[in-house]
Amino acid sequence: MELLKRRIREDGTVRGTDVLKVDSFLNHQMDVALFEEIGGEFLRRFDGCGVNKILTIEASGIGIACVTAQFFHCPVVFAKKSQTKNIAGEVYTTKVESFTHGRVYDVIVSKRFLGPEDCVLIIDDFLANGAALEGLIDLVNQAGARLAGAGIVIEKAFQPGGDRLRAKGVRVESLARVKSMSEENGVEFVE
Repeated sequence: MELLKRRIREDGTVRGTDVLKVDSFLNHQMDVALFEEIGGEFLRRFDGCGVNKILTIEASGIGIACVTAQFFHCPVVFAKKSQTKNIAGEVYTTKVESFTHGRVYDVIVSKRFLGPEDCVLIIDDFLANGAALEGLIDLVNQAGARLAGAGIVIEKAFQPGGDRLRAKGVRVESLARVKSMSEENGVEFVE
C-alpha cells in the first residue's frame, strides 16, 4: 500500500534497527483518513471470506480494527490485557509476550463475544515476533471459531513472526512489509 509506505518514510522515526515509531499517525495520534484507506484495503483482501467478527488486542490495534469493521459491517472484539470488574463470567485466556513492553500479559476475551459461529479477522498495527498474533489465534481456536486470517498494518519482515505464521498456514496480509531499517538509511520495504 503505497500511501502507507509514504507515510512511514515521511513521518516514521527509526530507533536503532528494530524500533519504528509511527505514533504521529498510527498508534498514538491516529490519522482516521489513513485508517479508512487501510480498512478499505483489508476489505479488498479479505472480501468474501465470511468475516463476521474482528479481533484485536488492546490498545494500539483498536482504532484500526474499528474503522476496518465499518467496511465489514461487523463488531470488534478486543482482547484485554488484564481481568477487570467489567468482565463477568467465563473467558478465554492466553499468554502474550509484548515486544514493545518487554513483559508477558494474560490476555482475555469474554466467551459471550466469540464462539463457533464466528469467522474472525484479526487486525493489528504491527507484526514482529508474532507473539500477539499467536495469542489471538489461540483465543480464536479456544472459541471454536474459524480464522479468516490476519490483517497487519506494518510487518517487520526481518523478524520471524510473519514467516513462522505463514508456514503454519495462517493467512497473513501485511500492508507494508519492512525489509530493513536503520537510523542512517531509514526504512527499506519488501517489494
